[in-house]
Amino acid sequence: MSRQDIKKRVEEWEAGTVAKTLSKNPERKDKFLSTSGNEFKRVFTELDVDEERLFDETGLPGQYPFTRGVQPTMYRGRFWTMRQYAGFGTAEQTNERYKYLLGQGQTGLSVAFDLPTQIGYDSDHELAEGEVGKVGVAIDSLRDMEILFDGIPLDKVSTSMTINSPAAVLLSMYMAVAEKQGVSKDKLRGTIQNDLLKEYIARGTYIFPPEPSLKVITDIMAYCKENVPSWNTVSISGYHIREAGSSAVQEVAFTLANGIAYVQAAVDAGLDVDEFAGRLSFFFNCHNNLLEEVAKFRAARRMWSKIMKERFKAKSPRSMMLRFHTQTAGCSLTAQQPDNNIVRVTIQALAAVLGGTNSLHTNSRDEALCLPTEDSVRIALRTQQVIAHESGVADTIDPLAGSYAVEALTDQIEEKAFDYIEKISDLGGVVRAIEAGYIQKEIADSAYQYQKAIESTDQVVVGVNKFTVSEEPPKNLLRVNPEVEEFQRNKTKNVRAERDGAACEQALSTLKRTAIDGGNVMEPIFEAVKTYATLGEICDTLRDVYGEYTDAG
Repeated sequence: MSRQDIKKRVEEWEAGTVAKTLSKNPERKDKFLSTSGNEFKRVFTELDVDEERLFDETGLPGQYPFTRGVQPTMYRGRFWTMRQYAGFGTAEQTNERYKYLLGQGQTGLSVAFDLPTQIGYDSDHELAEGEVGKVGVAIDSLRDMEILFDGIPLDKVSTSMTINSPAAVLLSMYMAVAEKQGVSKDKLRGTIQNDLLKEYIARGTYIFPPEPSLKVITDIMAYCKENVPSWNTVSISGYHIREAGSSAVQEVAFTLANGIAYVQAAVDAGLDVDEFAGRLSFFFNCHNNLLEEVAKFRAARRMWSKIMKERFKAKSPRSMMLRFHTQTAGCSLTAQQPDNNIVRVTIQALAAVLGGTNSLHTNSRDEALCLPTEDSVRIALRTQQVIAHESGVADTIDPLAGSYAVEALTDQIEEKAFDYIEKISDLGGVVRAIEAGYIQKEIADSAYQYQKAIESTDQVVVGVNKFTVSEEPPKNLLRVNPEVEEFQRNKTKNVRAERDGAACEQALSTLKRTAIDGGNVMEPIFEAVKTYATLGEICDTLRDVYGEYTDAG
């Protein structure tokens, strides 16, 4: 049947069958739009896809443009890495949680650090007061890292660390623990987030200004290329951009724009693109709109492959692969009727798997109220395991490919996201766009529109603005004992008292000279860590050289 014949059939269907139905039962809305403004038409047909280009744009799994996945067999070979983002209180407490999760079948660790650690302060710093161990584990020195991974062989696990400004310090601590375990650096597998640009855009846990931050990131890339070849040196993160209120299109656009900036910085520093690009990874959010989220992941893979091949002239297929971790949407979780969050997380996790994620963290039902309990974490992990072993969606690759709706949405997201990337380029790149407040304003506008839709009930949030019930206050919530802070402060003071003070001072002095001279700071940081210099001392040394960033907004 020709496209003209199909168009005629659709028009006849709308004028006849549909019109007759609408005269009796109007549709719920005039238009059905996603958060990105993509319209969900009444029905998608061949008319909504370019069938002549469809195969070229989707290809086959493991081949350019990687729309259908980066591995030729995907989950038929092995499932995605199942992680649970975990960390609270002290290293001792978090070590117990890690051993519990590994015992429950988790296949990778994902470390959550507390706020002082994320912004480079020791637990006994005055600005850390009241925040120690609250949103993650407190790590002040190598002693804490040794405890955190006690009894966990680092050559047997893959570890993701959500750390940005102090990423070089935490990676150095991890390498030092491995060295003490007798594990060589080339055996280590994992990821540091190390994505500073999104901190200026959406999250705020920055320390240094953009230019020196980019310099440290390229130092890490160069060091790991030679010493830790299986480590993912940057996890370019759209997750926090989405949590800040962006649309799906904005999440893809701003994340890939950040990726372009990192690749350009590395190339400008003299690195060959094919020597480091294969160790870049990405980190995306997965929200509730299942079809749009699946299309988002497919579009992101295709876009990145084109960017790397056409813009950066990458030759290795691995350099063109967008490998990504997904976390379900924390911002979608509700304190009201928290058991509903189990359903939300299931839908989001299913979308991530249908979209071809390489690694997945599922949020827990009580995270809108507190750090998750063991029961909640187990349900979140079991959600992944049920999808993997019982749903059947992992048995074939990219099962929604060829769906007119999914292919049309994939094309729309790609087109709109590239428009944003072109706009950012016109502004002079991501750093200039951040300084101008452009990206932040786009996200804020999107968040405002979404909140308006919730308040008008155009966007229903079950249990919040519709289907509400009277509820008792929640019980059995996990709370971090206030005594944790005093325990951690004392531990850090003891480390300072027991270490070789002269060796520590010498290591910090070497680090400062290297930073002033513009050398690679990774080796001096690694040596300082091994003398038990604290996180705060190392970050303060670099603060003295690089300065601190202040948000002009």
